[in-house]
Amino acid sequence: MTTRLDAHQHFWKYSPAEYGWIGDNMASLRRDFLPHDLQPLLAEQGFAGSIAVQARQSLEETRWLLELAAHNDVVKGVVGWVDLRSPDLSAQLHQFAQNPSLVGVRHVVQDEPDNDFMLGAEFRRGIARLGEYDLAYDILIYPRQLPAAIKLVRDLPEQRFVLDHIAKPPIAEGRLNPWNRDLRELGKSENVFCKLSGMVTEARWNDWKPQDFRPYLDVVLDTFTPARLMVGSDWPVCTASASYRRTIALVRDYIGALTSAEQDLILGENCARFYRIREPNQPTLAGRA
Repeated sequence: MTTRLDAHQHFWKYSPAEYGWIGDNMASLRRDFLPHDLQPLLAEQGFAGSIAVQARQSLEETRWLLELAAHNDVVKGVVGWVDLRSPDLSAQLHQFAQNPSLVGVRHVVQDEPDNDFMLGAEFRRGIARLGEYDLAYDILIYPRQLPAAIKLVRDLPEQRFVLDHIAKPPIAEGRLNPWNRDLRELGKSENVFCKLSGMVTEARWNDWKPQDFRPYLDVVLDTFTPARLMVGSDWPVCTASASYRRTIALVRDYIGALTSAEQDLILGENCARFYRIREPNQPTLAGRA
């Protein structure tokens, strides 16, 4: 049976202090979003589950997401946060990586003012440790940070990386460059996958048309091919600009001209392979004992 997975979504218990990035223009997000809210949306789209991705940079949130995964079968994996620059990183990784639900790590690099943040010695050393624990790394950046990402992924060819939200190009403005050039350069490194996610919130909120995305999707498909792409909703953030159904339909409709096998890769199989997801009683995928 074909695996269908949403490769990118979030959960939270809302508080103004912890989610200060949710501004007045996203007031609808100022409430709790939990697995029971997501489950019917996944079921409607035929998804077996999702990857829950960190939204706060705290060890407490990572623990909480892993608890959600333990009690909700719909959560197939967690991309959490650890302090990649900390002298205590080994202890953090040892603690969390014992939980098979932890499949990756992410840092909110897009909020770092230094475009070369990822190339800092401590951060780079932290990324280099992830392979010891068979953990992937999610790259969350803006186009201005793509040159640093290009260097990082080349320097660590054995590390699995996935680019979140196609690096957030200025879709609302309709500009392609220099994002186009730099994304294609990043995609030359075959250890990098890309999530077809986060696009609707880079467009004109609630005022976009599917054709607005085609130039960007064409670049991404040409760069990564169906073998390294995965669909993600970025729920509930996506709902600031589109419903869950419409967000997923944007990708489904675009890839409709591909072969069934290629669509299966993008709609879940690549996600399962990249994050080493397996169902109970299935053989272990490569790299995860």
